[in-house]
Amino acid sequence: MPNVTISTDARPRLVTTAIELRDAVAAARADGKTIGLAPTMGALHGGHLSLVRASLAQCDYTIVTIFVNPTQFGPHEDLGEYPRTLETDLDALSQCGVDLVFAPTNDGIYPKGFSTYVDPPRVAEALEGQCRRGHFRGVTTVVLKLFNLAQADVAFFGQKDYQQSLVIRWMVQDLDFPIEVRVCPTVREPDGLAMSSRNRYLSQPEREQALTLWRSLKLAVELFAQGESDAERITARMRELFEQTNINRVDYVALADPETLQPVHQIQASTVALVAAYVGDTRLIDNCRIGNDE
Repeated sequence: MPNVTISTDARPRLVTTAIELRDAVAAARADGKTIGLAPTMGALHGGHLSLVRASLAQCDYTIVTIFVNPTQFGPHEDLGEYPRTLETDLDALSQCGVDLVFAPTNDGIYPKGFSTYVDPPRVAEALEGQCRRGHFRGVTTVVLKLFNLAQADVAFFGQKDYQQSLVIRWMVQDLDFPIEVRVCPTVREPDGLAMSSRNRYLSQPEREQALTLWRSLKLAVELFAQGESDAERITARMRELFEQTNINRVDYVALADPETLQPVHQIQASTVALVAAYVGDTRLIDNCRIGNDE
């Protein structure tokens, strides 16, 4: 295990071009260092920083990417409003001891004439794939580009974006990409709300409403522990919670196989519960595992 050095004085080195990133990676490789990568869209919170800490614990050299990827946003989504807080992000990362931050421009990732995209694996088709057409095509394309640029040994993703982590894992497996994908636990606020960059959009009343997502997941766990295994009955009870808190725009409430995301009808083994809903104008997602390994 590498020695983790925490610096509270200097910011990590910031690079914005592929050439700078590749040069830095080559130098780290020449020193025999293992490389960890934490891809983010910035607006960093405790969930992101948990990925950074995991990389620092496992790898000798940690790279954080900050890039609001336009190709994973739909035409009516929040690309223009998505928070961009690079200076604050760098301050947060300086407290961790990150080695390098890669913050490219849009043109640096998608230069003029760019036309090559990565079709996502089958596991991308359900849930988010139904609600956000083209989203995972943008995710797989940008992540594969970042993997190629950083040449990392290990990449760190959060379980909060459960389907995304599955998509990346399947892409790596299908394309024989030489990188380990580590999925780190969801980080929550003290009241249970999953940390998300979009939480800052919520008003105080909406913040309270947003807890319904986590409460619905806990309800699924409780019902299963009480002996209920029928997925339809469990999801019906979960939906009742959304109705009771006046969350009327629910994209999905699902119980699915944790590796394929195919729906389950009877919970007999490990299952993942996933929810997506709009609280006001803010779309939030959350999930948890239930069953044999909850």
